[in-house]
Amino acid sequence: MSNTNWVDALSADELPTDDVLGVVVAGKDIALYTVGDAVYATDNTCTHGQARLCDGFLDGHEIECPLHQGKFDVRNGQPTCAPVTEALRSYPVKVDGQRVYVQID
Repeated sequence: MSNTNWVDALSADELPTDDVLGVVVAGKDIALYTVGDAVYATDNTCTHGQARLCDGFLDGHEIECPLHQGKFDVRNGQPTCAPVTEALRSYPVKVDGQRVYVQID
C-alpha cells in the first residue's frame, strides 16, 4: 500500500499565468503549469535528455523541452512530439485557499 501525502508547494500568488514554474516539493524537482484556471504538475526533467522543463515553452497543454523540442501533455505527462517517447511522471494538484498542494507518494 502506498502512502500519499498532500505537500504544501507554494503560495497561489506565486503561480505564473499560463506558464511553467520549477519548484522543489518534498525533495523532488517538480514543474508546475498553469493553463487557464487549472494547475498541473509533472517531474521537471525531460525523459529524453537532462533538460529542465521549467526552461521550456508552454503552449496550451503542451510543454516543449528546451533541449530537443520534444513535447509533453502537462495534464498527464504523455509525450506528444518526437523525439520524446517516455512519459513524464505527473502528480495531482489542488489549490486550497491561497496554498498550492502537490500529492507526493
